[in-house]
Formats: sequence, structure tokens, C-alpha cells
Amino acid sequence: MLPLRFATDVERVLCVGAHSDDIEIGCAGTILRLLEAERPPQVTWMVFSGPGSRGHEAEQSARALLARAKSVDIRVETFRDGFFPSQSGAIKELFEALKERISPDVVFTHYRHDLHQDHRLISELTWNTFRDHVILEYEIPKYDGDFGTPNVFVPLDEEQCQKKVDLLLTHFPSQRDRRWFSEDLFRAILRVRGMEANAPDGYAEAFYGRKVVLF
Repeated sequence: MLPLRFATDVERVLCVGAHSDDIEIGCAGTILRLLEAERPPQVTWMVFSGPGSRGHEAEQSARALLARAKSVDIRVETFRDGFFPSQSGAIKELFEALKERISPDVVFTHYRHDLHQDHRLISELTWNTFRDHVILEYEIPKYDGDFGTPNVFVPLDEEQCQKKVDLLLTHFPSQRDRRWFSEDLFRAILRVRGMEANAPDGYAEAFYGRKVVLF
């Protein structure tokens, strides 16, 4: 496996997620790694469904995670959970507004073949909007069982792994009654992907990089 180091070239990062905890579940460890660079990037953080207390959770979590970022722009919208396809026009308008504000070096978004309809729409609109950018699709565990075979891996050390887990368990109390929202599940995913990536500490986050241009 050939590692390619791109962190030094990443100055602007865009993270988009359908729901309040999606970005943290999908790529919090990778964001932590990027923020450990000598020159941390600017981060734009866009959550499309965060009504009421869920919006507060999303903002507090993002601010805790992004404490070292050069600058932070956090947006939390209140689109109805589970109904994104019927609200696609309004969501598309927000993507168009994002395109006017930022030209990111890398975009983190949902997996194109995620079985949750909200996730799929966000992924589709990400690709429609940011056609000339590096896009990495993250994965979200769920009952449907839609994990695939990712082709991009970011190794994490034990400290980064634990920070990700602590962030999720601390900042999303509304999700604690869900049986799957647990430390052992989050660590299990990182461990499996770490094994596949031959990560030095045994942990990794995984992504789908569908189109990457080298040199």
C-alpha cells in the first residue's frame, strides 16, 4: 500500500452532513489529523438537519472538534429528517450558496450508495456542486448494513481514536439511548478499517475517493 501525503496542501476544508452527528461519525478522526498540521486549515461545516436540541449538539460538537482550525464557519439548518428528497430544491440552493463562498481543497460528504435517502441526496448534490474538487465520501453505520469496500484510508493513533469517540459520546446526549451509538461500535469500525489499511496503531477511517487527479 502506497501512502500519499496531502495534508500540507489542504488549506480549505468543507464538511457536509445530513444530520447533526454524521460528520463526526464519518470523519472526525481525519479532521483531527488535518488540524494537527503546522498550518491548520480553514473549515466550513454544514449540517442540514439540526432542529432544536440537535442543532445545539451539532454546534457544540463542531466547536470542540475544530478548536485548532485557522478559521471556522459552522452552519446548522433545520430540514426535516427523512424528507430530504422532497426538499431537494431548497437544499440545492444552499449548496449553490456554498459554492459562491468557498472553493475547498477537499470536501467530506456522505457515501453515494448510502441506504439512507437523506445521505444519498447530500452526496449527490455535493458532486453536482463541487465538480472540480477532491471529494471523499465517508461511511455511517446503520441497521440497513450498507458498508462497502472503501479505497482511501486515514490511519489514526490511539489518542485520535479516543478523542473521536469521546467527542461523540459527550456532545450527542440525545443519541445515547440508541443501542448502536456506543464506544465499542465506533472503535470496532475504526479497528476493521485499520486492519485493512495496515495502520501502525491499528485504527483508521475509510472513504470512497471516486475521482482523484495526481500531478
